[in-house]
Amino acid sequence: MEVREFAHGKMELDHWEVEGIRLGHALVSFKGEDVFLGGNDRDTVRLHFGLKGDYDFYARELRASYALRGDHNNIMYAEGLQLEIHNKSPQIETFGVEFTKDRFFQIAEKGNEPLKRLAEQIASGEPAILSAHWRPNTLRIKQLIREIIHCDFTGPLRALFLQAKSIELLVLQADLYAKKLDRAYIRTDQDKRKLFDARDLLSQSLDGPPTISSLSKIVGLNEYKLKKGFKELFDTTIFGFIHQHRMQKAKRLLLDTTKSAKEIAYETGYSSPQHFSRAFKKEFNTTPNRMRNTPDNAI
Repeated sequence: MEVREFAHGKMELDHWEVEGIRLGHALVSFKGEDVFLGGNDRDTVRLHFGLKGDYDFYARELRASYALRGDHNNIMYAEGLQLEIHNKSPQIETFGVEFTKDRFFQIAEKGNEPLKRLAEQIASGEPAILSAHWRPNTLRIKQLIREIIHCDFTGPLRALFLQAKSIELLVLQADLYAKKLDRAYIRTDQDKRKLFDARDLLSQSLDGPPTISSLSKIVGLNEYKLKKGFKELFDTTIFGFIHQHRMQKAKRLLLDTTKSAKEIAYETGYSSPQHFSRAFKKEFNTTPNRMRNTPDNAI
């Protein structure tokens, strides 16, 4: 891990390189609000993922400013990308995958319409971005990034793993941006921020999430807009979000700790081990104990 100090904070950076692909994970800590200059002079196509923290940034080559909140992604290209980042949180965590242009073109020519359109813009030599509207990271995108950061493979297997996961991230983004962005219920940035607040509250209270009525009052959105806007922004219902995150948390606890299935059931908010076991088997087509004893089948 590389640590870089700057006037008002520090950046911890890990990066990995495989054939035609460069991956990087950064955690930037600030002492207060500051403007941080970042970027590089590489001629690459960058998949950018915000994992934590709020910040504004100005991309000079794109001549565009964006106000972003943790959990977002997009794809950008410029021959050298210079960013001015104004943090709104004490920490910002990001993850990036950079493809050489040739590597990206090889993949994009077999991709969907958003990828092909972006490839055409890049081929013209002009700076380009996949969409002016940044999308929230899906649960699967976040899982993939965690798998890359915590990869235990070494040697040729590690290189193969990183290549495969990088391409999978690109495929997931291409699919995400192919879906129509219909802002029927999210009309303002304030509404969007309240929905992110609702999602964060749910993530922090999986063992006992607030009711929709309580959540509505906490974030300041009526129940109808909360439910419809949540589905519109995160592509899942509130109950679907809770279920998905409970299941993924349960899976991690089974594979990474020695806690019993009973302990995990209560920790993830289920009223009984039997209810938890039924939900788990329906989600993963195996029981909690079998997943723990045969982890290779759980991936």
